[in-house]
Amino acid sequence: MARPLRFRYSPESWSHGRVERQVLHPLQANIGARAVSPRYDIGGGWETHRFEMDNGDVALFVRGDDEAYWMGNTETPQPLWRTNKIGWDDAPYRVARWARRELIDTLYDEDPWLEPYPHLSWFFLPVFMSKDGRESTRAFFRDHAGGFPDADRDDVLAYFEELLKPGTLDPYRHTMAGKLGTSERVDAVRMSAAMAEFIAAKILTDAGYGLTPEIEVTTGHSLDFRAEGDGSNVLVEVTRPQAPSTRAASGPIAAIRDTAETKTSGQLSKHGGGAVLFVDCSSFPDDAWRAIVAERPDVRHRPAVVYRTRPSGHVEGYRKGSVPLALSAAIDFVD
Repeated sequence: MARPLRFRYSPESWSHGRVERQVLHPLQANIGARAVSPRYDIGGGWETHRFEMDNGDVALFVRGDDEAYWMGNTETPQPLWRTNKIGWDDAPYRVARWARRELIDTLYDEDPWLEPYPHLSWFFLPVFMSKDGRESTRAFFRDHAGGFPDADRDDVLAYFEELLKPGTLDPYRHTMAGKLGTSERVDAVRMSAAMAEFIAAKILTDAGYGLTPEIEVTTGHSLDFRAEGDGSNVLVEVTRPQAPSTRAASGPIAAIRDTAETKTSGQLSKHGGGAVLFVDCSSFPDDAWRAIVAERPDVRHRPAVVYRTRPSGHVEGYRKGSVPLALSAAIDFVD
């Protein structure tokens, strides 16, 4: 399966003729490529190329005096197979900015409903324009409201736009965007679980904590976040139960217990305790969430925070055990 878009770096000199012979002509023969004029200037002495394929793929090529950068959601030409892949932040600023502008413009041509949400579009660009995942990842937001039940799509997009706007997660963009996946098929359950980590990040930052994702622990596992603030250093693991109508559990309370047990018998049990479990019930409709709030059941792990977020930004929840995080600024607790 293809990964989120990154650059390929070639530490070689590329003439215009070499680009035609070793990039354009093979792509023409294999998938019907054509060279088109780039939409934006790059400046700084770089030469740019844009290739569009009959199947909708697009590729970009930038060359300087003795180096070049390739990026595309299509097959990679053979002379670039052994080149190293590098992240967006590791490419020269002009190269990364030009590629972003070219691909964002293409994204908006294909899905103009994303244009009012520039931060979301940029953050998820590596998957929105990936080889295998460009249809499924866009469809998840377009047709599944980003995992929120009974919610207006534009309200959900506005929520995630505001979540991403401060830039807290920008240093971890490749990792976090990649959690959405690049599968050809929409897996709304898995994708909703990925977005639960974004919601958890907003809760932690709204509560005043700094955070770092993907914390490796001594067991060889990774937990989702480390939250830091006022001398505290707390590990957080996030789980997102499926709504009862989409799973075998007999009801909403069984649903959150079963899902939490998967975590507590996995990463959390191997970690040996100390982490806070975030149970995100944002996939639950109103009636199911009301049943949970009425009983406030245990989730087989303490400390734990059980909550539900709506696209309005309102978060309601309850705690179990002694939670070493001050979250009242972000969650309306009912306990």
